[in-house]
Amino acid sequence: MKKLIIVALLFFFTVNLSNAQPWMTNLDIAKSLATVQNKMVLMVWEETTKYPYPVLVNTDDGKTIFIENLFEDETVSPLIWEYFVPVIVNENKYADLYMQINGKRTQAYIDKFNEDSIKIMDVNGNILNLSGDPNNYENISQLIENYALNTEFIAPELKGYKNKKDFYSAYYLASKYVDFSMYMKADIREELLKLGNIYLDEASEFISTNPVEEQLTLSQRVELLKMQQLLITKSPKKVLRKLKRIDAEDIETNNKAFVAFLYYTAYKVLNDETNAALWESQISSVNLKKAQMIINLNS
Repeated sequence: MKKLIIVALLFFFTVNLSNAQPWMTNLDIAKSLATVQNKMVLMVWEETTKYPYPVLVNTDDGKTIFIENLFEDETVSPLIWEYFVPVIVNENKYADLYMQINGKRTQAYIDKFNEDSIKIMDVNGNILNLSGDPNNYENISQLIENYALNTEFIAPELKGYKNKKDFYSAYYLASKYVDFSMYMKADIREELLKLGNIYLDEASEFISTNPVEEQLTLSQRVELLKMQQLLITKSPKKVLRKLKRIDAEDIETNNKAFVAFLYYTAYKVLNDETNAALWESQISSVNLKKAQMIINLNS
């Protein structure tokens, strides 16, 4: 019965978006709706809505207009609904939400969580937009340009993580966020990598719940994904130094293809064709394409 009610609510909100000027007030339902629509969640604390919240909006003719109060303007709300699922969260939810992140997030993340500013979240409630100056007016057009992500690319991994949280679901979601970041401009790419690292840290915590004989393989896999991020952020020499510290005999069988991919990509980024050629035969066609994307990002 509960499932049927949620589905009915989602249907109601989906078919009434064009008329739904009021923001949602239930974070869980907002996250579920965002899942269905492959959108991000735009969240504010309820206290934020009790005073004027001025924002900026860019117009089609290149001008920037000042909106006195985001929560009362009838032209901005439909725009936000088009690109996000907006939700106002009651202050009595603060303690529970804070306990979920306390000791598990960076200080920058905690500060953003506590601020009255707009938070762009994924469907699991993790914040993406950690950058920005809380003392400046937020530009809604820029928020849309930067964070109105179509999450269809990572939808299977988001669903897998939601259905069952374990090493593999957290790791695969982290890995997909890393891949997703390569399609974004540089500043947003860095934020997506940080978001992915939330799930990578969770994956690390799950390692001990797996059989002892699998734990070294899983630990290595986490470290190798971190190296892939270094390639994306243009640190190929650092990746090679890390790889060379690993004895070839210590590389777990299931991780050898990943190691080959990292060696090949790092050497290609550095234009070392001789060493790259030594690894190319071990790279799948899918990973060759991924390597080329990373090479392009570094050019």
